[in-house]
This record gives sequence, structure tokens and C-alpha cells, in this order.
Amino acid sequence: MAAPETITDIKVIDVDTHVVEPYDLWTSRVSTSKWGDKVPHVVWSEKRQEDIWLSGDRVLGAAAAPAQAGYQFPPPTYPPRLSDADPRTWRVEDRLQAMDDYGVHAQVLYPNVAGFGGGRFSDPKDAELNLLLIRAYNDWLTDYASAAPDRLIPVMGIPFWDIDLSIQEMARCRAAGHRGVIMSQEPEHYGHPKISDPHWDPLWAAAQEMGLPISFHIGGGDMSGWKMLAPSAGKVANYAAVSVTFNIAQSRTIASLIAGGVCHRFPDLNFISVESGVSWIPYLMHGMDWMWIESDVRSEHPEYDLLPSEYFKRQIYACFWFEHGPMLDATIETLGPDNLLYETDFPHPTSMSPGPASSAVAAKDFIRDRLGHLDDAVLRKLLHQNAARVHGLG
Repeated sequence: MAAPETITDIKVIDVDTHVVEPYDLWTSRVSTSKWGDKVPHVVWSEKRQEDIWLSGDRVLGAAAAPAQAGYQFPPPTYPPRLSDADPRTWRVEDRLQAMDDYGVHAQVLYPNVAGFGGGRFSDPKDAELNLLLIRAYNDWLTDYASAAPDRLIPVMGIPFWDIDLSIQEMARCRAAGHRGVIMSQEPEHYGHPKISDPHWDPLWAAAQEMGLPISFHIGGGDMSGWKMLAPSAGKVANYAAVSVTFNIAQSRTIASLIAGGVCHRFPDLNFISVESGVSWIPYLMHGMDWMWIESDVRSEHPEYDLLPSEYFKRQIYACFWFEHGPMLDATIETLGPDNLLYETDFPHPTSMSPGPASSAVAAKDFIRDRLGHLDDAVLRKLLHQNAARVHGLG
């Protein structure tokens, strides 16, 4: 069991949080005189009664929907404007204060508007503009993180539709302090090969050489599953059910990386399954090992020298936030503590963020009350050491 002083002196790294993009992010950095209203901008929608992001006539999303932490109503209701949201969700100085209040030392930063894999900026008809939009976001994120570079950890988007441009952007952003790459786990949804295809090998090779982990955030591909239930079930029940199914859908991503040979070909490249939870992974590994042997995969791929569970333990990580008790304990015992990371998903609707409409508690309280029974060495790995290692934080 971890001693109380151990819990308080760990510099907790929260490996999945989201920035809430300011309304002028792109209009202040990309020429509207050249690109007009295709540059993402925010307008008030009378029909929806909320601020929305627009690119031309395409709605990219509700502007304040990601700013849920501390809101007075539970999801799927969200603030109609940023001015209605807790400023700690979008103003960097207030965010840092919230981190102090929650007991979080550092946060890894993911996007919203471009999609969790950048897919909304991938239309080949607007390739030149989309490259500018990706670069503008990455530059803004660099500036945002500069408010506390030891605490705010940027992860870059890439123009994945062009591998050469992606590699250039990776090198540029790595030099600016970015500590990882966010990538769509379903590029085929945007007209590109699947992640198991050798098409992506130059990208993986460059990331491996640069020491940049590849993050696959849930919802980074086909989002049509948001309307999973019959309308009669109600939007709240649908929202609650669908959120969890997206988490477990990451099993396809992990299976693709392993069975597609990506892990084998790039043994020093790390992958992170973001916001997916972890308790289902022991079943996936047990099942993949079973089928690997029963199907005699090595007769087809004699070069695959490890079992799926061994590839996972060598180079794949997954994140948890609400899980605790026997299921999490069993996961740690089965997988070991070296591939598990702690997150809060701040300030999203599912986040571990206290508020009048949430049962969530601050990270420091969750860690003390729900994780404090873990061994000192295990707790340090989950809360700091694993994240520092995979993101190269020293």
C-alpha cells in the first residue's frame, strides 16, 4: 500500500486532456482574404441556439461542447457559448489553477475541432488549405503550452493524407517541443489505406527515429455510431451507451497494429490507445494469444517472433480514468503496471472533473481513495513514470 506521503509527492501526469480552441485560432493565423469563410470560424446558430464552428457551409461542431467540466447540467447538454462555460476549461491561466486544485502536475493536450485524428481537415479538394489549418493549430498549441512548458505537453496533428508532408510537420513540431503525434485509427474512413497497410511504414519509421509515440484517440475515425440506439430509447441513454462502445472499439486498433505486423516492423515505436479504458485489454490479449496459436499465425508469418500479449507489453500503452477496484486491480495484475497510464479527459463530458452535475472527484481524491491501496512502485508507474517514459519527459 502506498504511503500518504508517496501519493502527495508524485507529479501526476494526466495523459489525456483537451484544449478548447479559441474562436479566432484559425482566422488569426490563416488568410481569410485568400480562403474566405472556409477558414474555420465561429458563428451563433439561431436554429441550434449555440455557437458553432463553420468551414464554408460545413458544421465542424458546437464551439463550447468540449468545455463540460464544472457545467451546471450533465451531458449530453453542454454550454451554448464559451462565456457560459467554466473559464478553467478554456483560459490557460485558469486551467493551470484547476490543475493545482485537482492535484495534477502535467497534462498532455489533444484537440477537438479538427477531430481526434485530424480527419475533418483531410479533404483532398482543400489540401493546401488543410495543411495551413493543421500547421496553424500546431503553432497555436505550441504557444498555448508555452505558458507552462513543463506542465502542458503538446501533441501534434499531421496532414496524414500526405506522408512526406506529415514527416516534415513531425520534424518541425518536435523541434518546437511537441511530444507525440495524434493519428486517425481509421484512415480508410477518409479514403486512405488501413493502419496495418505498409503504405504507412515511412510514417512509422520517421516517428520511431524521432522518438515520437503515435496516439490513437477514440473517435478518430467513423463517428456515425453516435446514433446507435433507436430514437425511442432517448438521447441520454444513447449517449451513455455509445460513449462506452467507442472505448472498446479500440480493440480493433490494437489488433491491427499487432496482427498487421506494425509492432514487429517497428519495435522501438510506441503506440497509445487514448481514452479507451484498460479493463477489457486482458481479455483481448488472452483471446489474441489463443487465436494466434490455434490459427498457427507463424506458419504465415514466421518473422512474428512474439505473441500478441508480448508485442503489447513491449510497445503499446492504454489509459484509464474512472476504473478502479477489482477490475483495475486484475488488469494491473494480468498485464503488469508498465503499460497503463492515468488520465482525466479534462474538460470533456466523461472527464474526472468535479462539478454540480458530476459525481467525479478531483484526481488527488480519486488517487487517494481509489488507488491508494496500490503498491508504492506500481502507483508511481501509473501516475508518472510510464507517461514520462513514453512521452520522453525525462
